[in-house]
Amino acid sequence: MKKDIEFPEVEGIKVVIARQFNELNESLWDVYLQNRLNHKVDTVFVTARGYGIDTLGTAIKTAEVRYFFKELAANEIVKIEPITPDVFGINNEYWVSYYIGNQIFDKKFIFVPDSIREEYLIKIDKSDLEGILHE
Repeated sequence: MKKDIEFPEVEGIKVVIARQFNELNESLWDVYLQNRLNHKVDTVFVTARGYGIDTLGTAIKTAEVRYFFKELAANEIVKIEPITPDVFGINNEYWVSYYIGNQIFDKKFIFVPDSIREEYLIKIDKSDLEGILHE
């Protein structure tokens, strides 16, 4: 049963929403998964979805998309998906599950409405990215 499964605290796995520029100097935003651990993680599942309320009080829900990575090497960063500024005003949730050995780890990373803003950009350690880091 699910209540019998131990889920230890997630440390060293981060979700980043980063901004880069194309050849026309237009902003492009992408979501990344970063392994800051000194060892690999295996069988990585990411479920992405958006939800919230628009300015008229109507519920908004994006499609739920699932991603799988066989492994994420030590100190590796991988792109999960592109993200459009159209959804920055709602919750953007990334539910990450992975294994280290036989132990499963699980965490939801939620970027709340308006938390993805240019003034919050920082340099992302161990990468050439500038973005919003969710720990």
